Amino acid sequence: MATPYSHLPRASPKVSPGVVAGFVSGQLRSHWSGTSELYIGELVVSAQHEGHGVGRALIDAATAEATRLGLATITLDTGAANARALAFYRALGFTEEDVKLTKQLDGMIEG
Repeated sequence: MATPYSHLPRASPKVSPGVVAGFVSGQLRSHWSGTSELYIGELVVSAQHEGHGVGRALIDAATAEATRLGLATITLDTGAANARALAFYRALGFTEEDVKLTKQLDGMIEG
């Protein structure tokens, strides 16, 4: 069962106080192998702060926290067509591991 995790940083230290340049949210979750990992559910950087190291600072802070907790793995998801995000995560050492499959059901209400 996943444990909510809210101690990840909310903004990069490189911006003015009171300005939220971005945020990262995640949770601890158990892996099928019996280990725990940090799953990053959201990484958002405001449009005006993109390209200024905010996303990298947030991933670095999440990595430091995962290390402090003794975790060996961080996982996250992004869209297969999101080339910019894929390049960003690859540059930070993430590798593609799984394929997510989705099936839309007729007559079902989304979201």
